[in-house]
Amino acid sequence: MAEPIYQANKRVIFSTGQQNYFLNSVRKDLGLSWGEFADKIGVHRRTLNDWKLENYSLPLSVLEKILQFSKIKMPKSITVKDQYWYIKNSSKLGALAVLKKYGRIGGDPEYRKKKWYEWWEKEGQFNKDLLSHPKEIRKPRKSVDLAEFVGIVLGDGGITKSQVIISLDPKTDGEYIAFVTYLFTKLFGVKPSIYSKGMGASVVKVTISRVKLVNFCRSIGLKVGNKLKQGLDIPEWIKKRESFKISCIRGLMDTDGCFFVERHKIKGKTYCYPRTAITSYSEQLCYSVSTILKELGFSPRIRGGRNVQLENKEEIKKYFNLIRTNNLKHEKKYKTFFGGVLRIG
Repeated sequence: MAEPIYQANKRVIFSTGQQNYFLNSVRKDLGLSWGEFADKIGVHRRTLNDWKLENYSLPLSVLEKILQFSKIKMPKSITVKDQYWYIKNSSKLGALAVLKKYGRIGGDPEYRKKKWYEWWEKEGQFNKDLLSHPKEIRKPRKSVDLAEFVGIVLGDGGITKSQVIISLDPKTDGEYIAFVTYLFTKLFGVKPSIYSKGMGASVVKVTISRVKLVNFCRSIGLKVGNKLKQGLDIPEWIKKRESFKISCIRGLMDTDGCFFVERHKIKGKTYCYPRTAITSYSEQLCYSVSTILKELGFSPRIRGGRNVQLENKEEIKKYFNLIRTNNLKHEKKYKTFFGGVLRIG
């Protein structure tokens, strides 16, 4: 099968149901099976299945390739957008600019806390309607997006009795903070708050304060409180469907994972070996991640009891084309080592 080739700069946005209709129509006109159609485009069959199910938008380069060999005209009812159009549409992008310029998002947290206590003492604690009616959230169905959310929470997330918090590095995860904000808003209909502790902060917290969200997280297998002490692991519903497993692993890698180059010097010559690693102190989570990667055709190794690593160059290429990434820091490191273009989830 041809090596997958991707150009992620532009995305094609169809109206609901039309991307599936377009792909299926072209496939039937050419008299191809879905597997043969994937080979013809030059993508992995699972990637084509994601496009068919409309889990992801179609890259413009792929659409142009389909039009070229099928000899059909460009569909009229489509919109072409930049790769990270969802970030540009996020109202939190301005907050990221504030963080970059001032080192703070959301104003002075101490002042905000002081004013909240003043309000609580004066009227908040006497508001029975407020206390008896927790704010609503959208409760999404089980999907690839929800599975990726679970991976993110398992990686750099924490859940208290009233909040879901994702802790990220503003220096390396700037664009990813915007993606997480977009994903949470899309899933739950609530825009997260973003907090940091002032100039030079090493952590930014993407936070949703909703008791109903915490209860929903419990219902899909996530833990409230110390997740390590409670047996951190991937929920069973994710393990039962391949597309869910792929999305969950992507969320884990994008938060608690890394792409790095291991160097060895032998007889004065330096050898470089690419590696990916997902890190966790949970033995059960490491085992589950390793098992899923094996089911997807990889050969992971568990190093030091806490790092699930891919150490084969071709498997790392396969990882970034099959599982993909939504974190630009991983994309940049991959491109630096391998060159070329990379599929974004």
